[in-house]
Parts: sequence; C-alpha cells; structure tokens
Amino acid sequence: MNVKSKKKLSVLVLVFCLPLSYFIWLSIRSVEVIAVHKDGNYASVLVKDFPVTDKGKIYWWLANRDKLQIRYGIPKPAAYGGFNITFWDFGNGYKKEGKYDRLCFDDMQTKISCIDKKPLFTVRRFNNERALFITYEGRYSLGNDGSIIQVDRD
Repeated sequence: MNVKSKKKLSVLVLVFCLPLSYFIWLSIRSVEVIAVHKDGNYASVLVKDFPVTDKGKIYWWLANRDKLQIRYGIPKPAAYGGFNITFWDFGNGYKKEGKYDRLCFDDMQTKISCIDKKPLFTVRRFNNERALFITYEGRYSLGNDGSIIQVDRD
C-alpha cells in the first residue's frame, strides 16, 4: 500500500469513527435529573444529558419510571388516572423571568426560577389508558408485546 492510499484510508477511518464515537458517547452517558417541579398531576423534570433518539428517550423512561416514582413521587395520577410529565433540558440553569419564552416555577422562593423552554420528552396518560410518549419527532405508545408504535397525531 502506498503513502497516498494510507492517507486516504486514515482520513476515511477518521471521518467514519469520530461521528460514530460521538453518537455512542451520547447514547451511553448518564442522565442527570436536576430538579422536579410538581403541580397536581403535572410534573416538570429538569434534566441534563437526556437521550438523543426517540427510542432512547422511551427506553430511558421505561428503565427509570419506578425510580422516579420512588424518589420524586411521579407520576402522580389524578383521580381519573391521567398524568403529564415533561422532561426539560436544564441547559444553562435557572434564570430570571426576563426573556419571552421561559418557563418559571412558582414553587421556588427566588427570582431566578425560570428555564429556557426546551422540552425533550413528555409522558402523558389520559384516564387509565396507555401512556403516550411525545417527542419533537412524533408520538408513540407501547404495543401489547412491548414494542414501540408510532401513533398518528389526531
């Protein structure tokens, strides 16, 4: 193999391996729950390093829902069985209200109680039906066999 071929091969390997390595790193990093803000059967969970893919988000929820119930008391279904949990990107932390599109939490006794609105994932259940998983890309539910099924938006 000549020098020119070795350089091409090295560049090709680099171009392929770097993005693959980055994607693998994004997929295996630990999710950090920063805070949970509750209001009845609604909860906002502020997170860092949430999974990137829709399936990754759903699988993370399925693997951690019992831990969230034990540690934070969520979900807390209403009398009719429904609940709503939205996972928000904590980003650069809490901020003052000031900016137009911020979500502020009334349960904090400080003026720095808002985050930039960047929803990552929502788990919603109406009545006692199956949970609906909502991402930027789509809506999903679990099939009887545990498979993830994309749901049409009605």
